[in-house]
Amino acid sequence: MNKLARGGLFLGGAALGAMALRRLLNPPPRYAPWEKPRYRDFEKKVLIVGGGFAGYTAAKRLCELVRDRDDVGILVLARENYFTFWPIVPEIVSSDVDAHNVAQPLRRALITAGASFRRAKVRKVAPERNVVVADGDIEFPYDQLIVAVGGQPNFFGIPGVEEHALSMRGLSDAEQIRNQVIERFEEVSLIRGEIPESKLTFVVIGGGATGVEVASQIHTLVHEHLASDYPNIDPNRVRIYLVEALPEILQELDPALRRAARNRLYLQRIEVLTDTLAEEVTADRVRLKGGGEILSENVIWTAGNRPNAVIQSLGLPYDEKNGIKVDEYLRVEGCRNIWAIGDCAAIPDVREEGKVVPPNAQAAVQEGKTVARNVLATLDGREDVLEKFEYKPLGQLVELGGDFAVNEVMGVRFSGFLAALFWRLAYLVRLTSPQSKARVAADWIVGFFLRPAVTQVRGARNESDDPT
Repeated sequence: MNKLARGGLFLGGAALGAMALRRLLNPPPRYAPWEKPRYRDFEKKVLIVGGGFAGYTAAKRLCELVRDRDDVGILVLARENYFTFWPIVPEIVSSDVDAHNVAQPLRRALITAGASFRRAKVRKVAPERNVVVADGDIEFPYDQLIVAVGGQPNFFGIPGVEEHALSMRGLSDAEQIRNQVIERFEEVSLIRGEIPESKLTFVVIGGGATGVEVASQIHTLVHEHLASDYPNIDPNRVRIYLVEALPEILQELDPALRRAARNRLYLQRIEVLTDTLAEEVTADRVRLKGGGEILSENVIWTAGNRPNAVIQSLGLPYDEKNGIKVDEYLRVEGCRNIWAIGDCAAIPDVREEGKVVPPNAQAAVQEGKTVARNVLATLDGREDVLEKFEYKPLGQLVELGGDFAVNEVMGVRFSGFLAALFWRLAYLVRLTSPQSKARVAADWIVGFFLRPAVTQVRGARNESDDPT
């Protein structure tokens, strides 16, 4: 065989291999477009409200459980058509990861699994008719309903927080925090006189994992990405405060890991104030309980979470502090065919009487898997096999910059650079979209060799206001 023929065979084999890999990474939907029944036509209908960790996990697991059945239809209603992978969101602040790569396509994943999807905002539940009513008075029927509408920031009634502070509710908030840092640098670069202290002071309120990660990402953005772009601004003039009302940051971690995190923040010149309560936030300062204050025009709120306010209009029993009331099987109190999971639900913690399961992504995923099995058992008339939900924490991973993390995994505690690598690998594996996995990995690999091109893309309204 001549070289030309061998080359042709090699190219042909490579092409076949590429096509096989493409099919593997892009599986076809369970139903072809011409054979998928309408959701309303299924004999048994499961409606899921919410597309976060809890709702998405429940839908995917249900699809797996009924893969060989044609009598169960699954429909997900959500306000957005993407699924936000929350653990990586803080990295958007420093531009280490692009926001679009963290938004995984919700519709595609569900359609591929065999479910249906509609982007809709739910207004109320009508249990007497087994329907959910969305905006526009559109009604969606159900035989079993899973409510997983998530949570929202809790400002605890502190004056000025909602008006003057940024919060971390989604991808756009992370981008807004990054843009505000850039905006302050642009403003300061034009100032010829004395620079107000409030311009370059950033205050993160809340010393949990999100607050610690956001503070570290602001440091990365300022010192590693913006410093060389603004040579007339000394990055050491930037002050970053982390304010926590409790005696320690990262209360859920082992004391040794807390100390490691605290030392890392000290090396990053992030000033940690514990046992410190914010009493009021204004346009240019944070007033602290006891009389102190921090001059700042840049306040980020990460200090609290509460159930989504929409639960108050659903007509289901709820506890304003903890969410929709459910039993140990995740079924809403007083309802035979309605379930609630995730941050919107007050789920009893069977490990500790009188406590509820913490509202975090890890718990939401476990709840989604349990409720899927319980819903299917109820549909099939096998309520005697319902599972009680027991939250089993596996640990926590907290990243403080791309080269340092503090991790606790199933009792094993470690920190440093290897912990940061583990953090990235662990969350990369948990991304469900192949495209997101590839793009996030590419962001991290490119970022290892090149500083990200940090830009502030302003909206069309802002640009049209500029006559130049």
